[in-house]
Amino acid sequence: MNTLFLGIDLGTSGVRACVIDATGTVHAQSAVPLPASSHPCAGCSEQRPDDWWQAVLEVVDALPADCRRALAGIAVDGTSGTLLLVDRDGEPLGPAWMYDDRRARAQAERLAEIAPPQAAVHSPTSALAKLLHRLEDGAGQAAHALHQADWIAHRLGAPLGLSDENNSLKLGYDPVTRRWPDWLTQTSVPARLLPRVVPVGQAIGELTPALRDRWDCERPPVHLLAGTTDSNAATLATGIRDIGEASTALGSTLVLKVLSERPVFAPEYGVYSHRLGDCWLVGGASNSGGAVLRQFFDEDSLSALSERIDPQADSGLDYYPLPAPGERFPVNDPARLPRIAPRPADDVRFLHGLLEGIARIEREGYRRLHALGAPWPSRVLTSGGGAVNATWRAIRERLLGVPVLAADCTEAACGTARIAAGLLGSGA
Repeated sequence: MNTLFLGIDLGTSGVRACVIDATGTVHAQSAVPLPASSHPCAGCSEQRPDDWWQAVLEVVDALPADCRRALAGIAVDGTSGTLLLVDRDGEPLGPAWMYDDRRARAQAERLAEIAPPQAAVHSPTSALAKLLHRLEDGAGQAAHALHQADWIAHRLGAPLGLSDENNSLKLGYDPVTRRWPDWLTQTSVPARLLPRVVPVGQAIGELTPALRDRWDCERPPVHLLAGTTDSNAATLATGIRDIGEASTALGSTLVLKVLSERPVFAPEYGVYSHRLGDCWLVGGASNSGGAVLRQFFDEDSLSALSERIDPQADSGLDYYPLPAPGERFPVNDPARLPRIAPRPADDVRFLHGLLEGIARIEREGYRRLHALGAPWPSRVLTSGGGAVNATWRAIRERLLGVPVLAADCTEAACGTARIAAGLLGSGA
């Protein structure tokens, strides 16, 4: 069998694995559920790291034996902002505080007085706000502040205390200067706790002999590569590789990302950039999306009505579909009201207006990114419900003026496998 590469995705509800070859062709996938997060207090969201590790072992065990034998590289992604403190031996000091844990509100308010606006640490869900909270509660035995992907990579064989440039963003790392910024000295965080940060895709170690034996790997060494966040991994899964290629995830909300030669930071619009080699993944997220459609139509109705829409014709309706008041991107207006009136008696025309309205928001989102310095998309690879609706895709293609193609793969584990295989892109 060809040399193969494994991506491991640690999500909120489960762990997934994907095996690909050097061309990106998927050979096998598997999934194992995780116990639900616990919520011991208001704003708390915790998981046990040992549950992650057990699920990782099981998800790789579940892959075909011939795929495991041919492995040459492994990379891991995890939820962005999840924080885990460990001792000098890598043993967890309590549960992990998950990406959606919001108890560090007071710490986030203090960070607003210290960190520059473009730093991705101002939310209570940031890893840095969580770390400040943990230190104030007392974490004297802590030797390393890690992310989900960091700890799993260590259990696989990477040195303790390493992280990647994407996961470290919400811990305060500056991806432009590629170092921990000076303003961090104004916090109470000891520098010894911060990980050594390496680029996404850099070799960081080798799979342990015990795990090589467990999985019958025949190609020692099996290299471990620095991973990324789960959302970036899902974007990479679409196959974007070249500057100007873009990814739109059109699920409940609308998430846009484009591969750029330069970073863009515009916190007033929620626009941040993740470094991928010498390229940047620039993105923003609107509150619009499929959640609006589900307020009016079920899946069967959406499908049937869409087939009756002419995607090359204008609906004549000027909608700004939002599920509730408030928008963050491409305009930042917490009081922005949904505009979905007047509603015509014809459901086909009404749906046409909604699909067109969301497509216009997508267009305005890419215009915003372009105005801030990102390239205009050369093509858009799309995932989510908007990808499977051919009529909607045609409407979006008409408004964007570039090809809009359904992504071949949308699983984050496949994107992480692409990192393991060195398929970050022509400029990364």
